[in-house]
Amino acid sequence: MIDLRRRTFREAFAAHAKGSHVNVDLVILAGNARNPGEPDAFPSPVALGVSAGRIAAIGRPEDVRATAEGALEVDLGDAVVYPGLVDSHAHPVWGSLSRGGSVALGPARSLDEVRALLAPAVASPGPGGWVTGFDFDLNLYPGEPEGRILDTWFPGARISLMTRDAHALIVSPAAVADLGLTGRETFPDASAVIADEHGPTGWVVELQAMDLVLERLPQAPLETQAQHLRQGLELLASGGLTGLHALDFHEPSEALLTMLEVDGELPLRVRASPLVPADSGPEEWERAVALQGRGGRRWQVAGVKFMLDGTADNGTAWFERPDCQGENAAALWRDTGAYRAAVRFFTERGIPTTTHAIGDAAVRFVLDVVAEVGHAAAGPHRIEHIESIPDDLLPRFAELGVVPGLQPTHATRLTSPDQSDKWSRRIGPERVAHGWRIRDLLDHGAQVALSSDWPIGVGDPRVSLADAQLRRPVELDGRAPTQPDQAIGAAEAYRAMTLAPAVAAGTASDTGRIGVGFVADLTVFARDPLALSPQEQAVNPVVATFVGGQRSVGA
Repeated sequence: MIDLRRRTFREAFAAHAKGSHVNVDLVILAGNARNPGEPDAFPSPVALGVSAGRIAAIGRPEDVRATAEGALEVDLGDAVVYPGLVDSHAHPVWGSLSRGGSVALGPARSLDEVRALLAPAVASPGPGGWVTGFDFDLNLYPGEPEGRILDTWFPGARISLMTRDAHALIVSPAAVADLGLTGRETFPDASAVIADEHGPTGWVVELQAMDLVLERLPQAPLETQAQHLRQGLELLASGGLTGLHALDFHEPSEALLTMLEVDGELPLRVRASPLVPADSGPEEWERAVALQGRGGRRWQVAGVKFMLDGTADNGTAWFERPDCQGENAAALWRDTGAYRAAVRFFTERGIPTTTHAIGDAAVRFVLDVVAEVGHAAAGPHRIEHIESIPDDLLPRFAELGVVPGLQPTHATRLTSPDQSDKWSRRIGPERVAHGWRIRDLLDHGAQVALSSDWPIGVGDPRVSLADAQLRRPVELDGRAPTQPDQAIGAAEAYRAMTLAPAVAAGTASDTGRIGVGFVADLTVFARDPLALSPQEQAVNPVVATFVGGQRSVGA
């Protein structure tokens, strides 16, 4: 019996020549195959033999065919096979449900356009008479965000709009009254229902305050929600993804994923990490431990997520110096000692953690905690977002083995090169210049994982990969880049969405690369991305994806 995990394809063929047999059930024929960032190692044309969901042989078509009598053969012509693309930070459930049941406000470029987009929904509201929207751009407000403007547009309408960063809601006065919000609510973390002398303004900030609204909104039947989720996953898979890391696992995630697998296979793998609430204690932590390993054929709960700070736009990020409004200078966890205890708790139980940390103080604190507690047995600790950090933090990621996760389209699409956006105005030019330092982190040896944060960012991985190389929206040729010195090369970008997510998940021994013994999660492009410009990469057709050797896209 050949040990597929340890032998190269040459050793596998040598064993075959001596009388052993590789049981291949699928042969994939293509023009070439590539592990980005590694020297060319495969013949052209190439054949991959797949057995029981893993790559069992790689070589010339005639050689692999000789080991695969009776196997199914898929001929992809001149296409190029890559390790499967993985989005290491996405929110597939609420992203899909938002797209399926709410008004998309992303196209709006003014408040008047927001009003026009909402008008049809207000005329024909959803269950319970509510209107919901998502992807609301705070930069459209001339001053502080508030929901009273909604009542001037649509008197008496119950409206809840999620902001683009998904860390706040704009709520109409009728909704405030219906929910009984007072502005005097208190929360364990830094969440708040903002109020002035006239009462709640309709500005609801951070997750625990948002839950007062979201938990009261009428929900579509589970069957409808499952349909929305399948459509969302299929959309993401169509861009070439074979997997994603869902950095949440809220209700009804388990029920929906289970329902979908009753009807067929998920179009990609989902690795879900439940959110551990800020300032929670051991009882809540034990509930997250109990979820570990739960899953189905293509989804599994693994790891946990923390929110150490919020967002700079809302003033809830944790920087070492306050912003121009005196905010963005405190952790979302009021008791940072409890955060330290939580990381230790999960690490001692072998469970890796992912921490949302935007400001430099938050990033520094996470690194200090990891230096104290070490890593979990199942994989490294991760930090997500890392929007602005000083030079001295750059080498610490590689030194400590912490995986930084960044979202290229946040840098290119949520900020403006002229720094007129709310994020830039708040934190100031010095910290803006240290924003989204992908190039610098790579140069300091960090294993950077790139992702979308979908639906906040663009879900098509080809767009994220192109933006990372250009440091501007790939489709806007005339736009100036944002921090152009942080642009990276194509091989670095594709490695950051193939091997790096495997490192982040603790599975790099058998995923994230093309090699004998590796899981046959593959993305097949019409043309080799490394031979294309970023603009061409963004529209490079995805010929097929394979998940565990089963064709998912392009069947």
